[in-house]
Amino acid sequence: MDRLQRIYKLHQAVSSRRHPVSCQTLQNELECSRATVNRIIQEMRLYFNAPIEYDRSRNGYHYTLTDGQTFELPGLWFSETELYALLTTQQLLAHVQPGLLDTQLKPVKERIEKILATRHLGSEEISKRVRILRMTGRNVALECFQTVAGALLQRNSLHICYHGRGNDQTSQREISPQRLIHYRDNWYLDAYCHTRNALRSFAVERIIAAKVLPQRCRDVPEKQLDAHYTSSYGIFAGEPKHTAVLHFTPERARWVADEHWHPQQQSLLLADGSYELRIPYSDPRELIMDILKHGAEVEIIAPETLRQEVLEHLRKATAKYTYT
Repeated sequence: MDRLQRIYKLHQAVSSRRHPVSCQTLQNELECSRATVNRIIQEMRLYFNAPIEYDRSRNGYHYTLTDGQTFELPGLWFSETELYALLTTQQLLAHVQPGLLDTQLKPVKERIEKILATRHLGSEEISKRVRILRMTGRNVALECFQTVAGALLQRNSLHICYHGRGNDQTSQREISPQRLIHYRDNWYLDAYCHTRNALRSFAVERIIAAKVLPQRCRDVPEKQLDAHYTSSYGIFAGEPKHTAVLHFTPERARWVADEHWHPQQQSLLLADGSYELRIPYSDPRELIMDILKHGAEVEIIAPETLRQEVLEHLRKATAKYTYT
């Protein structure tokens, strides 16, 4: 029987009886020594604020509660592995979006750390051993993020002031939030835009201001969202219009063959050891960026339009390094 189990059993023994429980009875029920019983009682007082006291006249322990009061231990009991998993999840959230859910998760985190302390296990090892490195993440204003997330979960419409990075224009939009997406270290909001009467994706860090509206948002069916947002490659949504056919060299194939580029990708290991990858796409911008990072290790077989666009990017790039 581990320490947490003994704490729970001691609590049951004391709370289920109308009269104080002797130390000998607790020793028998917990199958431990007098010293262990005393240590568990001290830990209950320290970590759970248990109002447990010794009644000398009746030679037993009881809870000192006024009429109508009750004392309960935390309702959720986890194994050591589960507790560490919860703390690791909290750490992941803290790295993904600093400040996200800090207020809401703080009491839970403190409770978990107290429970771990009863087993003489520290949580500080997690911060030492688990690191999340954000490479290209853009900072999001916490207040704006929480407003957006709150409206999303409560299913309210939003009025936003949005600055588009591509056209360098600011616009006012009324939107119905559908999903928050964490993609390549950045947050995006999938929403139905009532201004444009269409589904749109908004980079959350480009939302200058957000106000929750009293009216309920328009719910878009899950299948429609998937068809619009996940059928094509990358963050640029829309029904796929083309399929890119890419051939990677045998050397690069050892890496790319283990990568997941798209839910509907098709792949084939060719006879010479090279690797063929087929990807549906609508807007080629993000796909081109990912192709270019592989340099000479990849060749576009089809379509010809994509091949020519990448070739033009390469020409412009090499022109910057041509000296006369």
